[in-house]
Amino acid sequence: MTPPAPPEDSPGTRTGTGGRDEEFATWLHVRQGALLRTATLLCGDPHEAQDVLQTALAKLYLSWDRVRERDALDAYVRRALVNETTSLWRRAWRRRERPVDEVPDGATTADRYDLGERAEVWRAVSSLPPRARSVVVLRYYEQLTEAETAEVLGVSVGTVKSQAHRGLALLRERTPAHLDPRTGSVAAGPESHPANQHSNRPEKEEER
Repeated sequence: MTPPAPPEDSPGTRTGTGGRDEEFATWLHVRQGALLRTATLLCGDPHEAQDVLQTALAKLYLSWDRVRERDALDAYVRRALVNETTSLWRRAWRRRERPVDEVPDGATTADRYDLGERAEVWRAVSSLPPRARSVVVLRYYEQLTEAETAEVLGVSVGTVKSQAHRGLALLRERTPAHLDPRTGSVAAGPESHPANQHSNRPEKEEER
């Protein structure tokens, strides 16, 4: 994916003041692979994920001078991804969702477990209802706290908890038996199966 082209009158394009372009390109080189995987999990479609991510990155570029801290950059893009994906869902509410056959490739071999046996797990994630899917992706893939997830989605912490409960219950039902972490058949890896991460926690709230 190529970075969004800066506007012609952007300060970052002026001679001798290309700091914004250089900083943006450096940050994007590090984060692009993970962001594309997040967008794909949110959208459930790798082609739509490309468009959603491009839009989010363009918005970040235009706001670059106001958002400089690394944590703030990631939070800005996550919120933009969720907003763009929500708009996509609203525009195509009745269309049939296409499952993700594989999560887009990342830069390192360690990330590639997604693309093999774990592809079936991500297909199960992509089949979740939109809100539950967003919560599961942000909480257990992006590793955000409940409060951070609530802030990105613009909902209460209680809603995050109830949607996580719902999403993880559905994942337990839909994950193929040979990939169920409770069977011990497949090693969890760095980003372990979301349902496994939550399995020892008390289920506090029902779906709202």
